[in-house]
Amino acid sequence: MGKMIEAKMILPERLKRFREHSYEKLVQLIGSHETEEARAPSGKRYQLEFQVFWDSRPGGDVRVTGSIDDGGIRAIFPVTDDFIKAPDGTFVDE
Repeated sequence: MGKMIEAKMILPERLKRFREHSYEKLVQLIGSHETEEARAPSGKRYQLEFQVFWDSRPGGDVRVTGSIDDGGIRAIFPVTDDFIKAPDGTFVDE
């Protein structure tokens, strides 16, 4: 399995836990920057980073971004994914 395919499988799985948070919980995480490591089935190690911030203005939508890289060229061009949650708890543009 290629590195890109592995990364594209791991990132959504890890981002899912943020998607499960309520809007209020995400607001509490604004400004946070979390990092973690994951090991793929191939044994390859990946570094993941997650950030939570206001999408356009305080009190509005919250954006959560995630990126994953393997420390090689992927560190320069990481695989990324994100989502936006509105104050009513719905996902924007999904």
